[in-house]
Amino acid sequence: MSSQRSALLSIEGLSVHFGGLKALSDVHLDLYPNEVVGLIGPNGAGKTTLFNSLCGIVQAQGSLSLNGKRHDWPTTDELVDLGIARTLQGVGLFPDLTVLENVMIGATKFAEGGLIRAALGLDGKKERHLKDRAMTSLERVYAAGIADRRVDSLPYPVTKRIAIARALVSEPKILLLDEPAGGLGSQDIEWMNNLIHNLSATMSVLLVEHHMDVVMSVCDRLYVLNFGEVIASGTVDQVRTDPAVVAAYLGVQANS
Repeated sequence: MSSQRSALLSIEGLSVHFGGLKALSDVHLDLYPNEVVGLIGPNGAGKTTLFNSLCGIVQAQGSLSLNGKRHDWPTTDELVDLGIARTLQGVGLFPDLTVLENVMIGATKFAEGGLIRAALGLDGKKERHLKDRAMTSLERVYAAGIADRRVDSLPYPVTKRIAIARALVSEPKILLLDEPAGGLGSQDIEWMNNLIHNLSATMSVLLVEHHMDVVMSVCDRLYVLNFGEVIASGTVDQVRTDPAVVAAYLGVQANS
C-alpha cells in the first residue's frame, strides 16, 4: 500500500488443511494502520478459515508478522494482549444479561476478579473501572442509553452494535468484523458503514462481508479468495474490474 508505512499485520504463505481438504493455500495479506480491508469471495472460499487462523481456532502454516516483527500464530488467549478483537457472524451475546454486562465481559482482561466478577456486577473500584470502559464502548456505537436493557429485549440490528461494542472494549488495534451487515436493512447498513469509517480513525479493520455495497463503500483495499487462494487484491476500483473476480464472484453484481 505504501513504501512509507509498515504493515500492522502481514500474512505470507498461509495454508490450512482439514484432512485431505485444502481450505487455504499460500494466502498473503497486509493490513496497514487505520485502513479498512475487505476479504471477499464466494461461499466456501476460505474467508472464515482465515479469520479462524488469526484467532487461533484452527492450526495454520505460514508466516505472521505484527508491527513488522515475526510472530507465532496466536492462541485464543493471546488475542487481547496482541490487540486483536473479533465479532462473529451471529452476535454471540448472552441474552439473559444486560447490554452493559455483555460488553463488560469483553473487558475481563482488565478485571482482577475475572469474568464472574464483571458479569455479576459486584462492588469495587475495579468493577467500576470495567463499567466505565464498557460505557465508553457503548457510546462509540451510540448505545449507552440502553445499557441496562436485557439483550433479549432488543431488535437484531441493535444487538449487532452491542457485539461491536463488546469487541471495542478491549481497545484493539486490529478489529476483525465477520459479516457486520448481515441481516441488516438498508438504513441500518448505512449506519454500519458510517460506524466502520469512524472506527478506522483509531484502529485497522479487516472485514468479511457479502453485501457488496458495504464493501465498495467502506474498504480501502480488497483481497478476493476463491477455492482457498487469493485471486486478486488491490483497491476497490482495481478489484471491481478484474476479470478473474468478475468471473468468480462479482458477475451478477457487476451486471446488475
